[in-house]
Amino acid sequence: MFTGIVTDMGQIVELEQRGDLKARIKTNYDTDAIDIGASIACDGVCLTVIALGDDWFDVEISAETVSVTNLGRNQWYVGKMVNLERALRLGDELGGHIVSGHVDGVAELVDMRDEGDSTRMTFQAPAELARFIAPKGSVTLNGTSLTVNEVNENTFGINLVPHTKQVTTWGQSKVGDPINLEIDTLARYVARLAEYHNA
Repeated sequence: MFTGIVTDMGQIVELEQRGDLKARIKTNYDTDAIDIGASIACDGVCLTVIALGDDWFDVEISAETVSVTNLGRNQWYVGKMVNLERALRLGDELGGHIVSGHVDGVAELVDMRDEGDSTRMTFQAPAELARFIAPKGSVTLNGTSLTVNEVNENTFGINLVPHTKQVTTWGQSKVGDPINLEIDTLARYVARLAEYHNA
């Protein structure tokens, strides 16, 4: 489990397709404190560490994961920066919301504009996921826990403060970017209960 609070920006330094996709990610984390088999969310995708170096870790990414994330849209390449978060440990502060690292689909950044020092971004969600997104609810976008400001059918808006843009990859975003979207687990269960109640 994760919280959607990004704690490092990693950089992809190697990609190799051999059966599954293998990626090497350079990190500021103390890799001596990471175990082989540990889970790290990389742009919101929960991946398992298979090898470690002084300032890098390797992960393998299945074809299934590629197909349901923005990796399938050629969004991972050597030199790309990715949001990183290590798995939640018992006793850690829950600063964002409960995040599984299981991406539900890919949204598209369709508009962005400055509002004061902040940036307002609008996203187009897949129709089958839009019903789980509510104003003042939470979503995870590229591994970042964010609060929804408004919803209009299949689009929704969020507001990014300068700090978030500085400590995550959001400062490099542009209109048209495909974005890994994980809906709030609680919203999914509430919707499921409502369906059951109305059945």
